[in-house]
Amino acid sequence: MLRGPLYQQDYRPQFSGHETFPLRYGWLKKAYDCVHETEQEGDNKALCWGDDAIARFGVGKNMVASMRHWANVAGIIEEPLGENQVATTTLGKLLFGKIGLDPYLEHPTSLWLIHWKLATEWKKKTTWFWAFNYYPAVTFERDQLIKRLEKLAKDQGWSRVAHATVKNDVACFVRTYAAQPFSVKGGRDDSLESPLTELGLIKPVSKRDEFRFVRGPKSTLGDGAFIYALLEFWSEYSDSATLSFEAIAHEPGSPGRAFLLDENDVVDRLTNIEDITDGALRWSETAGLKQVVRNTDFKLDLDRALQFIVGDYDNSNSMEAV
Repeated sequence: MLRGPLYQQDYRPQFSGHETFPLRYGWLKKAYDCVHETEQEGDNKALCWGDDAIARFGVGKNMVASMRHWANVAGIIEEPLGENQVATTTLGKLLFGKIGLDPYLEHPTSLWLIHWKLATEWKKKTTWFWAFNYYPAVTFERDQLIKRLEKLAKDQGWSRVAHATVKNDVACFVRTYAAQPFSVKGGRDDSLESPLTELGLIKPVSKRDEFRFVRGPKSTLGDGAFIYALLEFWSEYSDSATLSFEAIAHEPGSPGRAFLLDENDVVDRLTNIEDITDGALRWSETAGLKQVVRNTDFKLDLDRALQFIVGDYDNSNSMEAV
């Protein structure tokens, strides 16, 4: 039986929000700066996303909505439900703040962190979460993905799931990760529109409109980003002091699933975790039981967990960036 948040009876799917635009270069920095400049004022939501935003960002109303969507799901800003306040997050400050580690997304760790947020944000990115955490095959066609998602919606009894909406969401999903071929008509902007194409997680294959998930070792995925993802997954999955290898490698929303890692890749990373975390976490294979053990003094604090990613950057500025 399939498990995870998408298969809960009260789950509400989300196939929109991006206005058909994939995440683009510079958008997260612009959104962060806008929120940072206004977050000390009360009820700043209108200041960030009102009519003035069109002139501020130099894009149309739909693109403003798209920028807002991506900044939210990437964990760069947060908008508490029922409030008129928008705020920057600890992750946003760490990357884009005054002495941020990577304001222009030039380091792969930043892209891996953004991908992690998108691939595990089951409340707002149904297609993303399902594709990385449940899709069983290596290759797929766009129409195939659409049909499987529509079948999922039917089987789960999700209401008001329109074909056009799912189709647009799948198209946006593919464009987020698979670089589009350059064309004179589309121009260079369309062929290099999303920074996440640099991760190489989805590649086109020879057959027209067919793609493949690239599973295996990820040389640009830093240990710090992997550990942060592990701790965030752990905090939502269990409050136990141990976490099984099976969950880390295979559970929906896990690092193994979201980063498309094989079991051997996950083991390779976990065997060094004690040294990387200064003993906060350790790998254990006692009595044939493979698991990560958390030091009782180490709490699953996600702001503290972000400290581990600093080491992934060549010119790390320490947590003063927050």
